[in-house]
Amino acid sequence: MTRKLGLFSGILAACICFYGAKAHGQIDPYKRRLIQLGYNQPLEGKAPISGYGFYYYNKPEFTAEDRTLRLAIAPIYIDAELGFSELLGPNTDVAFGVAGGGFANTYSEIRRGRYIEEESFNGHGGNFSASIYHRLNPGSEIPLWAVFRGEVGRSIFDEDDTAANFELPPDHNYYSGRVGLRFGGREPSLTAPLAMELSAWYDYAFRDESEGYGFANDRNLENSTHAVWARALLKYTFPSEQLFDVSFTVGTTFEADRFGAYRLGGVLPFGSEFPLSIPGYFYQELSAENFVLLNGQYSIPLTPGKHWYADLLAAGAYIDYLPGLEMPGGHLHAGVGGGLTYASPRRSWFVTLVYGHGIRALRSHGRGANSVGVLFQYDFEARKHGRARPFTPGVGPYRSRAGERLFH
Repeated sequence: MTRKLGLFSGILAACICFYGAKAHGQIDPYKRRLIQLGYNQPLEGKAPISGYGFYYYNKPEFTAEDRTLRLAIAPIYIDAELGFSELLGPNTDVAFGVAGGGFANTYSEIRRGRYIEEESFNGHGGNFSASIYHRLNPGSEIPLWAVFRGEVGRSIFDEDDTAANFELPPDHNYYSGRVGLRFGGREPSLTAPLAMELSAWYDYAFRDESEGYGFANDRNLENSTHAVWARALLKYTFPSEQLFDVSFTVGTTFEADRFGAYRLGGVLPFGSEFPLSIPGYFYQELSAENFVLLNGQYSIPLTPGKHWYADLLAAGAYIDYLPGLEMPGGHLHAGVGGGLTYASPRRSWFVTLVYGHGIRALRSHGRGANSVGVLFQYDFEARKHGRARPFTPGVGPYRSRAGERLFH
């Protein structure tokens, strides 16, 4: 009975499994109606089947000229934010948000290339947030934003296929604050032709419960964690519609636990606001206290109509592991991959089949792992503006929260 209920809830979660970044850049000035789907399937080893599926809606001038409504909607989860332009002055916007639902805080234990169901569990929750976005360089073509965000929420845990003698983390309230600087940004769309960003962030999280859990308290839920990271990215599409997309991300933590560590692996571009992708690896396979990650993609049109594209992917990372989740064989990881993309004539829909090979991924047979995946986008607004809209700097990606898995 438990497995059947888990399968049912997992199928519902398939429409929302877009894992959680806690902040976004600034109020989005464009009307958007997008369906985003993503899925990763490993070809060796058992892993939590990972993906996302959601409807993204952004409506400027919602009930008034100075208001913008942003929604990310799925059957068992919703993330909403109402933004007020220039509420605190001509260059300062304010937004208030609410999010909640099932599987938002689900944790999957992956250790030395093996998914350990006995130490994995479901997590649910909700939160309220308030954000301030201050434009530091009004009038400049590429905006520089200072971002301030506060959040209060609650996390609740229950068993999945968890071992009977594995004690779950305590249900708890949490309080977090984030500050950041973002120069430029990336639109929440797979078909945006251009993007540029330099950003730096600090995040502090406090929990009102701090105690051991697991097998005889062999792991801890920390009272407070600190995270600092930065990202540089550039995406450019040539007149021939060849494009490259490169990013460099570096991060460190203080007092990190399993919930506060960085998790790298897989290819899900909307898995979070700051995706830490490595082709061929399980999604979020690697848990890091500190990391350096370089990602690259190059796409080439294959037909005169420029509907079919060949994609090349590569990533390399240096990782300082979270204690208890070390990988033998050193700190370096790398993955390569390829894809085949079809874009409809007016770019209203877009699908990519992706293959990835994790060069240093550890499996039962040794080093090396393979995965396949699919990415899909449908843009309801594409018919109105024709092909992909020129990039407007500073349109930050949406904030998203939810579980990691498609099925039980």
